[in-house]
Amino acid sequence: MSKITFYTNPLSRARIARWMLEEVGADYEPRILTYNGTMKDPAYLAINPMGKVPAIVHDDKVVTECAAICAYLADAFPEAGLAPPPAERASYYRWLFFAAGPFEAAIVNNSFGFVVPAERERSVGYGNFEHVMDTLDNLLSQNKFVAGDKFTAADVYVGAQVGWGLQFGTIDKRDSFAAYAERIAARPAFIRASKLDDEAAAQAQT
Repeated sequence: MSKITFYTNPLSRARIARWMLEEVGADYEPRILTYNGTMKDPAYLAINPMGKVPAIVHDDKVVTECAAICAYLADAFPEAGLAPPPAERASYYRWLFFAAGPFEAAIVNNSFGFVVPAERERSVGYGNFEHVMDTLDNLLSQNKFVAGDKFTAADVYVGAQVGWGLQFGTIDKRDSFAAYAERIAARPAFIRASKLDDEAAAQAQT
């Protein structure tokens, strides 16, 4: 299988994609872009008009958005076993896209001080911040991983969101979140990816 070109910045959500690339054992070439610099160059905007990272190019196919990259790589590298069989993907899809939609939106809005008025909650996909926290807490209190007892690509995305949320104080500190984050952080691929990104970040600052 051909090498993947990975457009990234180590101080961004692209860390999620790096982790997923390490989980599947992909052969990839990282290209580090800069904010307000190479992310906005015409050459990169032709790949991702949003001017954001991450993006991957694989066999001339472009994939952006972290959740999509996780799902794509799980399918492109089935030998890694990070996607359930198609007939068993209900929870896998549900929680992957819950995290990419309601969970992330609630966290971002809450961190910016935006509170949905109670009378407008039905107009917002996540309703309110506490309801989102309760929903994920209930899931992780009953399951080792988001799709059951087996780690999947959905845990890369959800795990990254929970880990960062606890680290930066943007989500509630709940026992189920802390235990889940500890399980996720012990994965060898997570440790490798974090080391690579930390090294890249240090080099960029020198």
